[in-house]
Amino acid sequence: MKKKPLVLFLVLCMVLSMAACGSKENLSEEGGTSGDNILRTAASFAYPSLDVHKEYYGWYTSIYGLSEALFRFDENATAVDCLAEDAVADGTTWTITLKDGVCFSNGDPLTPDMVIKNIQRLAEVNERFAYLGDFDWKADGDNKIVVDTGEDVYPMLKNDLASPECGMIDFDATKDYDKDPICTGPFVITEFNPEGDVTVDRNDNYWGGDVGLDGAVFYYMQEDDPKLLAMQSGEIDCYNSVSSGALEVYEKDPDKYHVESVAGTRLQYYILNENRLDDAVREAINLTVDKEAIADYLKGTVSAANSPYPDSTAYSKVKIPAVDTDKAKKLLEDDGYTLNSEGIYEKNGNPIRLNIAYYAARSLDTLAVLMQEQLKAIGIDSYLTVEEDPDSTYIATADFDIALYCMISDKCGDPQYFIDSTLADGAYYNVGGFESAECEAMIQQLKTEVDPDKRADLANKIVQIAIDDNAFGYVGLFNHTTVMKPGVSGFAEKIPFDFYGVDADTKK
Repeated sequence: MKKKPLVLFLVLCMVLSMAACGSKENLSEEGGTSGDNILRTAASFAYPSLDVHKEYYGWYTSIYGLSEALFRFDENATAVDCLAEDAVADGTTWTITLKDGVCFSNGDPLTPDMVIKNIQRLAEVNERFAYLGDFDWKADGDNKIVVDTGEDVYPMLKNDLASPECGMIDFDATKDYDKDPICTGPFVITEFNPEGDVTVDRNDNYWGGDVGLDGAVFYYMQEDDPKLLAMQSGEIDCYNSVSSGALEVYEKDPDKYHVESVAGTRLQYYILNENRLDDAVREAINLTVDKEAIADYLKGTVSAANSPYPDSTAYSKVKIPAVDTDKAKKLLEDDGYTLNSEGIYEKNGNPIRLNIAYYAARSLDTLAVLMQEQLKAIGIDSYLTVEEDPDSTYIATADFDIALYCMISDKCGDPQYFIDSTLADGAYYNVGGFESAECEAMIQQLKTEVDPDKRADLANKIVQIAIDDNAFGYVGLFNHTTVMKPGVSGFAEKIPFDFYGVDADTKK
């Protein structure tokens, strides 16, 4: 199964070689030169199962256009209707209304009872969603589901139900959950190679209307170079997670390649240790780290972060001071620091020498070096400490001055996850000594606030407190970058999440 990408890679090399000799007629028949309506793309990951509810497999059944959840996320990371048209909260009770006419690919209707069976199974087989099993789910008539969350208000239910793992399966008709789940999406599986290539065809019974494509093929290609070669040779029509090297190639030929890039939800950030660094030093660091320059150096793979979240969200409206190295130096000098003969600030004979801890993934090794250079330029010396497992080393021990980390900041179109993880009292990543009674009070309020506008306002105020305290530095959000042939559209190219691909509106 895993030999196919290598075969494709060798074929592509031969194709490019022939093309270099002047031939333009030797593209493979499978490469889509016949003008068919089959989209061909590359997938960076391939899983052993199509079971929507297990592990993260639902991300790819969603990408393949097989499965759909009750709600989905739009370009602004807002949960909007999909299989359900509404979800209304009244205290601890939610009422979900299904759309009329929703059916599985075999024509069987999606009923409230079937939705409940799906949620119950998800809670049983996926520990990340086990909490859904603690809620009381009841069918109410032909199209409503009433959910009682118990003693506590749970404002994030609609967003959680937009997670691709919440995709619906027809339990009455599905015989093989791993290879052929019967779902509601615009496409159906025709060939599934575990941990390999996947082929889908149009679902002629699609409840949502006409489907733009006849089908799609997802070639499993983990490495960047084969994707670039396949795109250049015409073997594939589009793909996302474009590398910086490939991006340079595509941007030089805009007539042949259309590139869309939006800030995603995976954040590079750093923690400043308030137990070791005084206010002036922490503020000087944040006034010196030039995230725009870092983003430029990383050549389009990240966008400079203005908050922990993509700019398109309502909860990213905070103010971060601009880079000002003169102000940074003055802050240090006003705090009693002077430059020594080596150009490093010192106080009472002790030069500043910071421990920057990082792990070598998600470009954090590059980020560490760039930050070290920027800080050295204003008189702050540092040394780098690299760890293989940050969670069992510097995150666990708080043995750092600056700790670099990368994580998903927005996993379900809501700000609470990142705030709970980094700013709440006792939070797993709140290891730098940040404390704020005002912030904690608003975090507790956020946990029960249902209104999206009020949630966004609370999140903005909470994050602003941390920014003003110089407790963290938000550096870059990895871009969700998609390259497409002219004419290809609707490949989730404007959505910041990584779990969408083809849908009914995808065109070639």
